[in-house]
Amino acid sequence: MKRIYTNGKFYTFDEAKPVVEAVVIENGRFIDLGSSEDMLTQWGRADVDIIDLEGKTVTPGLIDSHLHLSGIAGNFLDLDVTGVTSKHEMLEMIRTRANTLNEGEWLVGRGWDENLFTDGTIPTIQELDHVAPHCPLFIPRICGHASLVNSKALEVSNYHPNMAIPEGGTVVLDKNTKQPTGLLLEVASRIVTKHIPERSYEDLKKSMRQAIQFAMEKGLTGAHTNDPAMIGSLEKTYRVYDELLIGEQLGLRCNLLINHEFLNDLKESGMYAGYGNKTLQIGAVKIFVDGAMGRRTALLSEPYSDAPGVYGDAMYELETLHDIIRRSRDISMPIAVHTIGDKALENVLDILDQFPAVAYPDRLIHVQVMKESLYPRLVHPNRIADIQPRFVAGDFPWVMDRIGEERTKISYAWKKLIDMGVVCAGGSDAPVEPVDPLLGIHAAVTRRKPGETHDGYNQKEKLSMHEAFKLFTKMGAYPTNEQTIKGTITRGKLADMTVYSANPFEMNNPDELLDMEIEMTIIDGNVKYRK
Repeated sequence: MKRIYTNGKFYTFDEAKPVVEAVVIENGRFIDLGSSEDMLTQWGRADVDIIDLEGKTVTPGLIDSHLHLSGIAGNFLDLDVTGVTSKHEMLEMIRTRANTLNEGEWLVGRGWDENLFTDGTIPTIQELDHVAPHCPLFIPRICGHASLVNSKALEVSNYHPNMAIPEGGTVVLDKNTKQPTGLLLEVASRIVTKHIPERSYEDLKKSMRQAIQFAMEKGLTGAHTNDPAMIGSLEKTYRVYDELLIGEQLGLRCNLLINHEFLNDLKESGMYAGYGNKTLQIGAVKIFVDGAMGRRTALLSEPYSDAPGVYGDAMYELETLHDIIRRSRDISMPIAVHTIGDKALENVLDILDQFPAVAYPDRLIHVQVMKESLYPRLVHPNRIADIQPRFVAGDFPWVMDRIGEERTKISYAWKKLIDMGVVCAGGSDAPVEPVDPLLGIHAAVTRRKPGETHDGYNQKEKLSMHEAFKLFTKMGAYPTNEQTIKGTITRGKLADMTVYSANPFEMNNPDELLDMEIEMTIIDGNVKYRK
């Protein structure tokens, strides 16, 4: 059945026809576009479904190039302390949740950020023991690169001072007592997480359904998502997405990044980059090579400005990292690498230079702290910078203390990347930052948090509204080589669109983005979310 969306203002992101009033859709694809009068005259029939958009603004469907839908799903099940601005409040939330749990039942959460606390630093293990004495506790930081545990969790995990800690991880000890403080950095969390009971498949599926629907409510028609490490296996990850997206036809198009720990499973499964269909595909091999700025675990080439002698953490020795990339290339897989620090990025590029490209581009995810010599190395037809503009709102101003004035000038430098010709796609890294792409677009345009009124951090790196929306529409198709079938409103392409309550391209003040709502999320020409 044909469908006409008429009386709208469609920003196509196709230079041939930048703005149109109506589109015609058949079998999930655009077959025509132009003025409302012409489209109704040519295609309007009794058997054609006509939807009047009443003048609303439309763009190609919003795409998030990097997030963790399973992490969003976890927030529907676990204790969510995202955005909490007080250590006391966080401890009371833990106490309240703990009081609902039986002896020995795990209390799992996520989302603390000590940079938001107005009453001190992170809770001590003694404070955690006081509010949750009877149940093991595990609460990762908002970035996922640090975690808090209590004594019960360490007891259940059989922790002892001589325990072997996974490479790249640290159990932080008190300088005086040499006892655990309750803080685990990076992969040290694995000594605890392997003891947390696995969720039932039905609970997993229910929460993943909620996460997918939540993403579509925020206007997303596509997501590149990294989940096997959290879900537990490649097989289970693909199964839950297949059942929800194909079986239940929820709508959201998902590209799955597969953690390198599952490389052997990937090889044995016969899956490969592009395996699947237009709704569900296998993407790249995900590798974490360093940490994050919050706990100074991102790997820098020069020390942290506020911690002399501290360079951050490499997750792997160079020889090990080389082997992981080689094994990925052995099965013709591209890689998607978490690189926040400049030294982490340099290490990855040095190794990538030793291997021929494959059919799909490699993704360098985050590329936050930079040095001048790295920019030209990203200008490469088979390299994409997966950037998260919202990190500017999340990390500033405290990150300036971490890296100092000179490094700040060339870091989080989205405009410089784009102007130099680096192919960039926009994501959120949710649940690290909110999944709402409009918040990412706002950060890209303003370079500040909602509610702040200054001119922005590192103002020369501001993007125009069009550039910011392009990151989350047209460029979202590039990491998966799908630019010929999605990303713009063009004849023959997939009919994915996002409809807004206001026109972002005619706003006098970009802060108006914060009040703009998603009216519809349209996938394959079908309305999958309506306000």
